Amino acid sequence: MKILPKSIFPTLALGAAVLALAACNSGPETMNTGTGDPDAANLANAAPPPPLPMIKASHTYRCKDNSLIFVDFMTDDTTALFRAAKDAPPVPLAAPEAGKPYASADGKTTIEGQGDAITYNGTACKTG
Repeated sequence: MKILPKSIFPTLALGAAVLALAACNSGPETMNTGTGDPDAANLANAAPPPPLPMIKASHTYRCKDNSLIFVDFMTDDTTALFRAAKDAPPVPLAAPEAGKPYASADGKTTIEGQGDAITYNGTACKTG
């Protein structure tokens, strides 16, 4: 009786594994995905979301106390971004409706007006 070399056993084991896997079902697997989205009809009939506001005007103001502030007014006329320094992170300001004063969420920052002259926390400020 002849003894096979040791390197033949891994090859035979691999061949047996390939034959075993070849016997598996090769068709596509089907999954029960349910009946669909229950809100699909509501979403199809929903109005599109309003567009995000964009910057309408960006101004640098010098206030009576000689400080500089930076304000970006948005196109929706109810939001603005305030920065106390040029590289400071912006603080979002909101007005209840167009033409009303802007205020931060915590109420510490208020801006009244738009354009060349505004009032920042009760201090008059002008562009230029």
